[in-house]
Amino acid sequence: MSGFVPGLASLEAALGAVAEAALGGPPARVLDLGGGPGLLAERLAARWPRARVGLLDLDPVLLALAEAGTTDRIAVYAGDLAGPAWPEAVAQNAPVDLVTVMMTMHYLTPDRAAALYGDVRSIMRPGGLLIVADLMPDPGIPAVMSVSCPVADEAAAGLAWARWWDEIKADPSLEPRIRERRAVFGDRSAAEFTPDAGWHRDAARAAGFREAGVVWRWGPYAAVGAVA
Repeated sequence: MSGFVPGLASLEAALGAVAEAALGGPPARVLDLGGGPGLLAERLAARWPRARVGLLDLDPVLLALAEAGTTDRIAVYAGDLAGPAWPEAVAQNAPVDLVTVMMTMHYLTPDRAAALYGDVRSIMRPGGLLIVADLMPDPGIPAVMSVSCPVADEAAAGLAWARWWDEIKADPSLEPRIRERRAVFGDRSAAEFTPDAGWHRDAARAAGFREAGVVWRWGPYAAVGAVA
């Protein structure tokens, strides 16, 4: 998973610094949407030992890995970001100080991606922070970046993702969850909606966030932070 997320170490460092600056200190409640097997949730829990951390995902396989591999400090929720009902699943963890959405927005349609900002706003405390990171191409950024911010090797990332799933599918203990996954997703595929950072900024403001702007960039990938 670390090999699949472009510039993960840089993103984590920026996320932590921005969150503490915006919130005036460590967050008390954190929610990672589309949190998969719990990689980011575990690292956020390690950074902020007193925080109550949760993750939400739809994939039965990833949820099984999160439940088995994360600490008991992390709550795991099942929910579908492609619909409006998911906030009900995390109601016991609301209001939230920090919400992260990492490499997940591109799975949603434009309408649903815009609606997600409003959904998140509804479960955040005033002054809370949302950080969305995904592919956000900017035509003003050159194709070749400096060594301190290289363009992500998308071929290598895709290969890492494929190999990771091959290992998962080879584990017989996960076969029931693999079958469940096929039933859940059916013919569903990623919408591959990857607008620029300006679209995300405008969507956040339209949903009621007071401030929004780019807080991190790694070649064609960026993170937008929005303050409730």
